[in-house]
Amino acid sequence: MAESLWTRIADVPLTIESHALERLEAPAPAERVTFHVRLRGGGVYGLGEDVGGTMLEEDEGAAFAAAAPSLPLAGEWTLARFVDHLAGLDLWPAPLRWEAGRRLRNWAFESAALDLALRQAGLGLPEALGRSTAPVRFVNSLGLGEPPVFPTLGRRLERYPDLRFKLDAHETWSPELTAEVAATRAVDIVDFKGRYGLAVEDEHALLAMYETVLDGFEDVIFEDPHDMPEVVDLVGPHADRVSFDAPIATTADIEAAPFGARIVNIKPSRIGHLRALLDIYAYCEAGGLRMYGGGMGEVGIGRGQIELLAAIFHPDGPNDVAPSAYNLPDLPAGLPESPLTRPGEVTGFRWA
Repeated sequence: MAESLWTRIADVPLTIESHALERLEAPAPAERVTFHVRLRGGGVYGLGEDVGGTMLEEDEGAAFAAAAPSLPLAGEWTLARFVDHLAGLDLWPAPLRWEAGRRLRNWAFESAALDLALRQAGLGLPEALGRSTAPVRFVNSLGLGEPPVFPTLGRRLERYPDLRFKLDAHETWSPELTAEVAATRAVDIVDFKGRYGLAVEDEHALLAMYETVLDGFEDVIFEDPHDMPEVVDLVGPHADRVSFDAPIATTADIEAAPFGARIVNIKPSRIGHLRALLDIYAYCEAGGLRMYGGGMGEVGIGRGQIELLAAIFHPDGPNDVAPSAYNLPDLPAGLPESPLTRPGEVTGFRWA
C-alpha cells in the first residue's frame, strides 16, 4: 500500500476570517466563465478556481453567487477538519444537473483552503509534501477545426517549431489529413473524446478514423477510446499506449480502467478532492504508471496550480497545462515555451 501523501498536509492549521466569490471571464474566441474562491485569514488570502462556470445556466451562476457569501466557512481548523466540514455543506444551491460540477466546485474551495493554510504557515506545497519541482513539459491541446484542416496545426509549428500537441480526433479526419499530421511527428497524444457520452454521428466514419489513426501514429498516447466493441478490438493491440482521462476520479477508477491502466491523465479539478488527488499520485507512483496532467479551461489561479502539481509529480509528461494564450486561434510571438520553469519561490499552492 502506497503511503498517503495526504497525511503530510492534513494537520496544517487553517484560520478563515472571511471569504468572497469573484467571477472571471476569458474573452472570445476562448470564451469561458470561472469563479475565484478567495479565503482570507491572518493577513493573507488563499485562492481556488471553480472552472465549471461556462457550463452553468445563468440562473445557476446567479444562485451560486447569491448563496456563497453565507456559507459557514469562518473558524479555526486544520486542513483535514475543514475538508470534512466542507463535505457537509451544500455548495450547489441550484438543482444539480451534472454530478461532475459538484467535484469542480469542491476543488475550488479545497484548493483555496490549501493555499491559505500553507501561506499562513509560510510553506510552499513542494516543501510541505517533502518534494522538489522540475521544469514542466507541456503540450498544446486543440482540435483541427470544422472541417478539420492541417493549417490549424501547421501555422502553430511555423511560429513555434518545437511545440508539441494533444489533438482531439474526430470522425471527419480523412486518411490524407491523418497522414499529414502524423508526418510532423509533433503529436504526443491523440484524444478520442470517447468517454464523455457524446453522440456518434457516423459510426462507420468513426471506425475508419480509428483504423487510420492507430496505424498512422507511432509512440503516441491514445486517450479515452470509445466504449464500443468494435473500437475495443481495434485499440486492444495498442493497450500499452492507451490512457484514460474522463473516467478517472479515484484510485478505484484506475483499477477498473479497460485494458489495465498504464497511463493516466490526472485532472485535479475533475477529481475534486485533495485527498483523492494525492492518493492517485501515490498509487500511480507505487504502480509505475505514467502520469500527465490536464486542465479544465482555467482563467485564473487554477492554471498555475495545475502547473505546480505537474512540476512536482510528472514534469516530463505531455502535460496539457500550456499557458492560456495557447488557446488563441493565432499564436502571438513571445509566448513561454516548453518546458516551463518556476518563476520564483513557491509559497502556498500557486506557481508564483
